Amino acid sequence: MSRAGLWRGAVYGITAATIWGGMYVVSDVTLPVVPPFTLLALRILLGLAVLVPIERARGFAPPDGRTKLSLLSVGALGLGLSLGTQFVGTDLSTAVNGAIVTGASPAFVVLFALILLNEKLTFRRLASVGLATAGVLVIVDPTAADFGSDTFVGDAFLAVSALTWGLYSVLVRRVTIRHSLPSLTVTVYALFGGLLLSIPASLVELSQRPIGAVDTGIVLAVLYLGLASTAFGLLLWNRAFSLLPAMLASLCFFAQPLAGAILATSILGQEMTINLWLGGGLIIAALLLSLARLPGVEAPSQKAGP
Repeated sequence: MSRAGLWRGAVYGITAATIWGGMYVVSDVTLPVVPPFTLLALRILLGLAVLVPIERARGFAPPDGRTKLSLLSVGALGLGLSLGTQFVGTDLSTAVNGAIVTGASPAFVVLFALILLNEKLTFRRLASVGLATAGVLVIVDPTAADFGSDTFVGDAFLAVSALTWGLYSVLVRRVTIRHSLPSLTVTVYALFGGLLLSIPASLVELSQRPIGAVDTGIVLAVLYLGLASTAFGLLLWNRAFSLLPAMLASLCFFAQPLAGAILATSILGQEMTINLWLGGGLIIAALLLSLARLPGVEAPSQKAGP
């Protein structure tokens, strides 16, 4: 693959993570009204409402039965279990805890890329992950986190979310390469797989915790999660992992807390602190280090375009 293709993959991943940067704020507002798995099911259904017509219009050949089963299983893991536990964890813990714990996802991507994709852990990649992790910790400020007994259950859910999202991201790359599938097809079937878990879980939780009072703000928040974060963000994330080595693509995830902090300063009027400048600089340096002098890699398929 050309260097232009590699940079394009990085842009896809960074854009997806930037979109997700506002999710913690939106989730904090929405979860007191809409229970976690119900919110996840709504998010997936909205994403499918956008992506299914696009996939049909593109006229991609449907995968065979065995491949469909693989895609549904990957989706159940990443978009059912991982995102579901993220919402539950955010509901039971704090935004700072969520940013720190889920920030471990790139480390799990590195681990699973070593095991499942046989990618090499070079010094440059290790240094990039270390730099970006340091940047996140500078921005989030771990001293503000509370990992006491009150948030233990929520933090445990967040840890499961980080681990399973790392595994999901690596499996997306593997299934895309193995079956030469377009990213759009992978995303659509993964979303259907997420419904296999989120809808039954939603029915159970609604029997114990019904939806609260819905106003315009809640509707807009759900639309943001479904259309921007899921339909657009997830497609871009899957596309990034189809173009880039998993270890490199994982670094794009670090744009999420940076984007969240910038949104907090611009929308919520929070101060642009030295920590944000320094942490952002470290994250940008990590991304540039990982891309510098990067040799081309084999493209999974010419059909994998968004």
